[in-house]
Amino acid sequence: MKAELYDTLNRQVLALMEGEDDLIAGMANFSALLNDNLDDINWVGFYIKRNEQLVLGPFQGKVACTRIVIGKGVCGTAAANDATQLVADVHEFAGHIACDAASNSEIVVPVHQDNNVIAVLDIDSPSLNRFDKDDQKGLEMLVKSFESCLFA
Repeated sequence: MKAELYDTLNRQVLALMEGEDDLIAGMANFSALLNDNLDDINWVGFYIKRNEQLVLGPFQGKVACTRIVIGKGVCGTAAANDATQLVADVHEFAGHIACDAASNSEIVVPVHQDNNVIAVLDIDSPSLNRFDKDDQKGLEMLVKSFESCLFA
């Protein structure tokens, strides 16, 4: 069932991004699309890499941390390691940055341009173990489609 959801979302991302080349506009619509279609999440959005920190970008949800040092927290670790972070319980993640105390699980996917991390997609849930390998595979596919539309 998740595979079908992510396939549908992928088609929507491709249609939504067709002809769009503005990173901020793309991130805004992409985060809104995910917020409207993913169940049991309380925050979805982007942090954009600027020098050695991540700066808050377009998002859906409550107010958030404005800046995160590369290598710190789940988002900073994803950016530093250029690897998706799938965290079942954020309270057990060493160095977790609690922007919203209601968040209990998280997935963060790096966004690339020219093989360099330029941002991360961050999604939080109030439930423990909300995200699994199917979500990871689906979200990584969506991010690749997003990248291919913006940076083709």
